[in-house]
Amino acid sequence: MHKGLSPVQWYQQALAQGCVADAAQQQAVAALESCHHALSTGQHSVKGIYLWGPVGRGKTWLMDNFHAALPVPSRRQHFHHFMRDLHRQLHQRVGTAAPLQAIAQALAAEIRVLCFDEFFISDIADAMLLGPLLNALFAHGLTVVMTSNQPPDGLYPDGFNRERLLPAIAAMYAHMNVISVDGSQDYRLHGLKELTKLPRYHVCRAGEPEVMPRCFARLTHGMVTASAAIRLGSRVLVTRGHGGGVLWCDFAALCHAPFSAADYIELCQQFQVVLLSRVPILGGVQQPAKIARGTEDAAARVVAGDRILPALAPQDDAVRRFIALIDECYEGKVCVHIEAGVPLDDLYTQGYLSFAFRRTLSRLQAMQSDRFN
Repeated sequence: MHKGLSPVQWYQQALAQGCVADAAQQQAVAALESCHHALSTGQHSVKGIYLWGPVGRGKTWLMDNFHAALPVPSRRQHFHHFMRDLHRQLHQRVGTAAPLQAIAQALAAEIRVLCFDEFFISDIADAMLLGPLLNALFAHGLTVVMTSNQPPDGLYPDGFNRERLLPAIAAMYAHMNVISVDGSQDYRLHGLKELTKLPRYHVCRAGEPEVMPRCFARLTHGMVTASAAIRLGSRVLVTRGHGGGVLWCDFAALCHAPFSAADYIELCQQFQVVLLSRVPILGGVQQPAKIARGTEDAAARVVAGDRILPALAPQDDAVRRFIALIDECYEGKVCVHIEAGVPLDDLYTQGYLSFAFRRTLSRLQAMQSDRFN
């Protein structure tokens, strides 16, 4: 990080140290420079920045350097973590009038800039909260900077009651400069071929012996281990082994069970290495979309009350959890070892979550490097 340097200064320093010039990044740096200058000179109601683009284009790197050099109080959080804290605070404020306003006011008293990494909406409850929350944050003078893989208009596509997110999207366009960071390189993979790869992804075809027992034994050599179930949040996780900061379990135990992103955050606080066995082919043919009609399935269709559910592949519920798990492990620098029946590139090749899985694939590829630890 480049403490004390403006975005243009630290980007020029990065170029001098060997970083490859990128026109998309330079456009983002110019916007961040303008925001940094306005904050440094004490201007009020400073427009934030919304950086969006494909995985690995340097969005998080740009935002983190911007955050590190800020001359005003600020906070940087992964978006999942922020929403977890928001739901906790709302629960604590049950019975309080206008709780979102109170939360925004408390934040504004503490910080001047709020930075979100990996902004992504997949839950209707979050969609309903974000409009009022963002408007409250902007009304209290906070500047918001965030990264996302999608433009504001592309958030929560085809989501149930997506119209509840529209106030949040309108607030983003009104109070943030939306910048596309869509360069030609995936920087997460830059130079990986030249690095010595650690064996963290194993293909185990039907009938072949599992690799993970030897891997677990090697990683926990000389340590006290157990194979009992453990508790994550309010749920029990069946394990095949754990000890010395290493967790070993089957894909079904960790991703078919109803664990949440908050549970995976807790997992990453307890363990430094996760071994995941028996990972199946995750993609598949999407099933015909169904109509949701409440509890009276035999009732005649009432168009106003019906909604079309997305056409999901059989594993997609588990895939959503797998995506959340890898997000948290990547963010928390937790190494993930995987044993699957197919190569990594074939893990999810078709299905409703193909777009979301691109980020997961990029992160899993980056995790194979000894640079990730």
